[in-house]
Formats: sequence, C-alpha cells, structure tokens
Amino acid sequence: MSLSLLSRYAFFAACVLFTLASLPFTHHEWLWPFTLSTGILSLIGLFDLLQQRHAVRRNYPILGNIRYLVEAIRPEIRQYLLEADSDALPFSRAQRSLVYARAKNEASDKPFGTLIDVYKSGFEFIGHSMRPAPLADPASFRVIVGGPQCSKPYSASIFNISAMSFGSLSANAIRALNQGAKLGNFHHDTGEGSISPYHREHGGDLVWELGSGYFGCRTPDGRFDPERFAAQARSPQVRMIEIKMSQGAKPGHGGILPKHKVTREIAETRGVLMGEDCISPSRHSAFSTPIEMMQFIAQLRELSGGKPVGFKFCLGHPWEFMGIAKAMLETGILPDFIVVDGKEGGTGAAPVEFTDHIGVPLREGLLFVHNTLVGLNLRDKIKLGASGKIVSAFDIASVLAIGADWANSARGFMFAIGCIQSQSCHTNKCPTGVATQDPLRQRALVVPDKAQRVLNFHHNTLRALAEMLAAAGLEHPAQLEAKHLVRRISATEIKLFSQMHVFLKPGELLTGEVNGQFYSRMWQLARADSFEPNSEVAA
Repeated sequence: MSLSLLSRYAFFAACVLFTLASLPFTHHEWLWPFTLSTGILSLIGLFDLLQQRHAVRRNYPILGNIRYLVEAIRPEIRQYLLEADSDALPFSRAQRSLVYARAKNEASDKPFGTLIDVYKSGFEFIGHSMRPAPLADPASFRVIVGGPQCSKPYSASIFNISAMSFGSLSANAIRALNQGAKLGNFHHDTGEGSISPYHREHGGDLVWELGSGYFGCRTPDGRFDPERFAAQARSPQVRMIEIKMSQGAKPGHGGILPKHKVTREIAETRGVLMGEDCISPSRHSAFSTPIEMMQFIAQLRELSGGKPVGFKFCLGHPWEFMGIAKAMLETGILPDFIVVDGKEGGTGAAPVEFTDHIGVPLREGLLFVHNTLVGLNLRDKIKLGASGKIVSAFDIASVLAIGADWANSARGFMFAIGCIQSQSCHTNKCPTGVATQDPLRQRALVVPDKAQRVLNFHHNTLRALAEMLAAAGLEHPAQLEAKHLVRRISATEIKLFSQMHVFLKPGELLTGEVNGQFYSRMWQLARADSFEPNSEVAA
C-alpha cells in the first residue's frame, strides 16, 4: 500500500480503530465522549466512501468535508477577500463558481449588481436592444463544417469540449466527458493522445486530434502510418480530423506525458512503449512546408472517407499562416476548418516562460486568421473554431463577434466534472480523479453523475447565450458582429469592437489594395514553399 493511500485514509482509519478498540472500556466516564466522537466520524467517513456525488470526499473521507464546509460560507469569504484586497480573488475562482453552479443546475444569478469595476479600462460588454428578440432554442445553435472538397460534412454545436487527452485525463474523466457530449449532441476533441476505449464506450461524437507524435496511427519509429490512420478515421463516431500544429499553453514546445503516468492502456492506445516518457515532438515529420501541409490535409481527407479535415494552432509568426493561405491558393486544397488557440488557454503543464510570453492571444490570432481568409475570398469555404479560456456565454459571444463559427472549452468542462484546479495534474495525485491514472483516485469520479453535469453545463451556458442574444435583439449566434461588442478604453471613452480593429474586405489581399500596412507587409513576407519569410522582402 502506497504512502499516498495511507495518508489519504489515515485519519478515517484512526477513527475506526480507536472506536473499536475503546468500545470495551466505555464504562470509564472520561473515555466514552471520545469513543462517541470517533464513532460519529467513522460513520461520516464510511458514508463519504460510499456516496457518489463528491469526488474529494470519496478520495479523502472525513477530511474532504472541510472543503464543503468552507464552500458553504463562500459568499462571506468572497466578500471579505474583495474588501481586503481586490486582487485576492483570482478570475479562475469566479470561473469555477459559475461552472459549478451551471453543472449542478443551480441558479447562477447574483443580487446587488456586478462586482466588476465597470469604469476600469478593459471592461467589456454587449450592447442591448430597445426591442429584444424572442428567445431562441439553444439546440438550433449549430454550424455545418465541411467545405467544397468534403463529402461528409458535420453539423457541429457552437460549444464543444476542447482537446484533452486520455493519459493526461483519467479513464473516468474521458467517459464522463464523452457521455455528456453524447447526451447533449456536441463533440468531444480527443486531444493528441489518440482514441482510447473510453472515448468509444458511450458513442459521443469525436474530433480526432492528430499531433506530431501521430499517436494511434504511428509506425514504430514515430512516423505517420496511413493504414492505421484510415482504420480508425473511418469509424462513424469520428466526425472530423484535426491536425494539431501547436497549442496555446506551449506553442512550438511539443509535449510530454511522464513515464509514471504511461500505463499499459495508454501505451496501447498511443502505440508507444511503457517505461519511457511519451514525447510529442515540437514539429511534424509528415510535412515541412505549407504546400506539403495542404497535401497532407488532402491525404487525410481521402483516407478518412471524405470527412472534414482541418488544423489547430496558436498564431505565432503572422507570415507563416499567410504562407499556408498562399499554399491553399497555389494547390487548390482547402482545409474544412481551422481552430485558433489562444496563448492564454491550456489546461496542461507548461514552462512559465511559454505560458506567459510565447504565442498570440486568442482574439488577436482569431481576427488575423479571419481577416486573411476574408481578404482571399476563402472565408465562406473554411469554418473557424476558437479556444482559449472560454467558459461563459459572454466568452463565446466575444469570439463569435470577431469571426469564429464555434467555440471550444477545456477548463470549463474540466470544472464541470469536478476539477478544483489543485495543479497536481503532472504528479498523478489529482484529488478529484480527473487527471490521474491511479485506479483508486479516479474511482472517486462517478461517471453518470459527472456526465450529467457536463450536459447541464453545456445546456445552461448556451441558454445564457440565447438570453444575451435576445437582449441584443438577435436570434442566432451567426448574427453577432463586432459592432455588438463594446470595450472601455479609458475612464472617459468606450469603443465598439468594429471601431477598434481593422477588418479586411473580401478579396483585398488578392487585389493588393489592403486596408492596413501590416497585412500587406505580412502577405509579402509569406511563402507557399516554406515557413521561412521571403528573404528579399525581409531585407
């Protein structure tokens, strides 16, 4: 038995042992109050082990109740923190509170107005209409993904589960997420760890993310294997294929699953060896230029039987994405979708320098990609997804208004299945069973209960979006535009997003009459035959 297990159950075991050992001696008046107390605690601990609602209590009998006692008085604690220090309440705590409420079908309404400083620079809001629209059915908030070269388009929800791999997450976490996606009719991105048996149990729609390690379709030396890819990609449950170029948390870095988390199941799912760190290289080996990347997209589309194929990336050098766009024009091959990941996102561990100082934030990256496609008359052929700290209905609205067709969330759905952001994911000692391969720890996560919470969070968030749209006089997310979003620039000035940003007109990059020197310069630097900038222009 591990020391970790002993420490988690030590207090419960001590209470049980003391109760049993002292029962014969309760005729001593001084002893029976202690026996009664430990007996009550033992019963509480037994109930904690048997109940299925709270993962922390299942993993930490008796002691885990401390968290819920504190949570019960959180409004008072929250107000105290706000009064004592405005920076003491991190945004993530407010995020978790919102998600927990919606996942549990509890009211998230709050009295006494907003706690946000509406006169602080950076405050954002949506303008409302004097004539609100009828409330739309959130089930209708969907988008068809699949361009002219795709024979099997997919109807996607505008709010979905972002990429999180089996291996990083536990088997029960994957089960709960996928069952929730099945119940709510939205999709579940596999992450780059391939398709595990737990992704398949409940039959929820999958987006298979293909990273640089080609897990699930790799040769023994780690290169792409077309036959293994086709065998999995043609499964009816796999609805789209997503090539991962980079991720927001650590773009350009690659990834690692420590060897102590590589179980036999993970090794078989990914096609790697046990006893070794599972490495995702920082770049792909299947292609090395934008043109080769387009050819790889065409290959995957053919191997998958005509399903939508796209890629996910965090924007870095702007000319590199424009080089990909030039390759689209030169080859005539188009991705069906692009998911723009923001540097502020990411649920996995990453070096601090990367999380803080590498990559472009979501909105700037999304706007650049949207503008580039508009400027090339390609925007109507390619759908855009967005991911990066998206949790609330306003988060979704803010990216839809500047170009996205749908949004993905990782941390929101992690909170929904019980994540308390203990930041112990890489240690294999997650207290809620979400990010661990320890069978006893992940036992705490009860799949049917958490799957329902995933469904609740999705449904209630989209309903909140529908209410926001109705207040703005809109009936569908596709009607959202930059003019509907407003940001405070200073204590005395606010601007519409349409006033703050440059928006290219259709075909501007093709005609050369570009609204903005930046876009013109990046277009000149871009090359279809290389990710390197045009040296003549750069000089």
